[in-house]
Amino acid sequence: MKAVYYIETPYEPEAAAAVLAGEQSSGTFVAVPGETEALKQRFAARVEKVTLLETVQQPAIPGAISKTGVYNRARVEVSWSIENFGYNLPVMLSTLQGNLYEITQFTGLKLMDIELPPSFGAHFKGPEFGVEGCRKLTGVASRPLIGTIIKPSVGLSVTETADLVKTLAAAGIDFIKDDELLSSSANSKFEDRVAGIMKVINKHADKTGKKIMYAFNLSGEMDEMLRRYETIVKHGGTCAMISINSVGLSGVKKICDQRQLAIHAHRNGWGMLTRHPLLGIDFRAYQKIWRLAGVDQLHVNGIQNKFWETDDSVVASINACLTKLFDQQNVLPVVSSGQWGGQAFETWQRTQTQDLLYMAGGGILAHPMGPAAGVTALQQAWSAAVEGSTLQEAAAQYREFGKSAEKFGGK
Repeated sequence: MKAVYYIETPYEPEAAAAVLAGEQSSGTFVAVPGETEALKQRFAARVEKVTLLETVQQPAIPGAISKTGVYNRARVEVSWSIENFGYNLPVMLSTLQGNLYEITQFTGLKLMDIELPPSFGAHFKGPEFGVEGCRKLTGVASRPLIGTIIKPSVGLSVTETADLVKTLAAAGIDFIKDDELLSSSANSKFEDRVAGIMKVINKHADKTGKKIMYAFNLSGEMDEMLRRYETIVKHGGTCAMISINSVGLSGVKKICDQRQLAIHAHRNGWGMLTRHPLLGIDFRAYQKIWRLAGVDQLHVNGIQNKFWETDDSVVASINACLTKLFDQQNVLPVVSSGQWGGQAFETWQRTQTQDLLYMAGGGILAHPMGPAAGVTALQQAWSAAVEGSTLQEAAAQYREFGKSAEKFGGK
C-alpha cells in the first residue's frame, strides 16, 4: 500500500519523511532491542519519493520552530507491506494517519491519496448497490436522482413527517432522507417513524409502481443500529443513513456488511477533517476508505454551496466517487448544501455526468409554489441543462423553475 502526503516541516523534507515512515511502522524515537535489519526489511515503511514544492516563512500549524525561518512544503510518498495490518481497516487507518498529526517535525500534514494493492479488491466487496443499484431501486434510469431532506430537521411528529412524504411522493421525488440531527426524538421515535413513513411509501408504490428511497438515520450504538436496520427491512425500506464520522469505520462496515439496504453515508464533521489545507485528509483518500467499508452513497457538497468548499473541490470529489476502484460498484455522489435547480447547469457543464443524487432541502421545501413544484423545478433544471439550455432560457420556458429562479437566483 502506498500513501501520498502533503507536508510542511522546518527540517529537510527527506529527514521528516524518514520520521513519518519510522513512527508509522517498526520504529520509534530511539533504536530499541529487537529492531533488527531483518525486521525492518520486512515491516518498516519505505519512503518512496520526496518532492520539494515550496518554502514559506510562517508555519501552517504549531510544531517545531525553524532555526532558519524557513518551512519546507513537500509531496511525500510512503509505502507499507500489508503484512503490517492485513485487511484490518481500523489498523490500516491508524497506520495511514494515527500519531502522524502529533509529530513535532511537522507544521503541516495532510493525507492526500492512497494506492491500494489489488488483493484489497478481492477481499473487500465495496458497495453492494452503488450507482447502478440505487438507480434500480428508485427506477431512475439515466437522469440524476432528485432528493430532499426532511425539514425542520428535528421537531416534526411522525404524522407530520408522513404527510410531507406523501406530498413529495405525489410530486415525483426519488429520494428523501432524515436530517443527520434526527435519529429518534421525543415525538418521532425511530420505529414509529419507519412504520409511518413506509406505510405512505408502500401505498404510493402499490398505486404507481414507483418506490421512493427513504434514508432512515439509524446512527447509534452497534446493537441499536442492527435492530434499527432490521426494522427498516421489515417495513420494506430500501435505504439506511449513517453519520459515518460519528459512528466510526468498524460500525459503518458492520452495517454495510448486512448488504440488504443501500447505505447513505453522511459525512457531517467533514470540515473538521479537511478544511485546513495542511491538516487532515483529502477527499481522494477519504472516499476510498469508505468505499472499502461498503457505503453506496457519499456526500460531496455542491456547486456554489453554503459551506466553505470550493467548486473545484466539489467537482474533484464527484470525479473521485465515479472513478473505478477495483471492479466494485462506483459510489453515488450526493450533491447537497444550499442547492436549487440553478446549480444544475454548471454542475452538468463541469462534470458531464448525471450519475448523481441531487439533493435540495430548502430548494424544494421553500419553493414559492410549494414542495411539489420544488421537485418539478429541479427536474426541469436538469433536463434543460443536459439539453444545452441556459439558466435564463430554462427560467423563461418552465413556470416552476422560473419561480425558483426568482426566489433563489440572487442567493
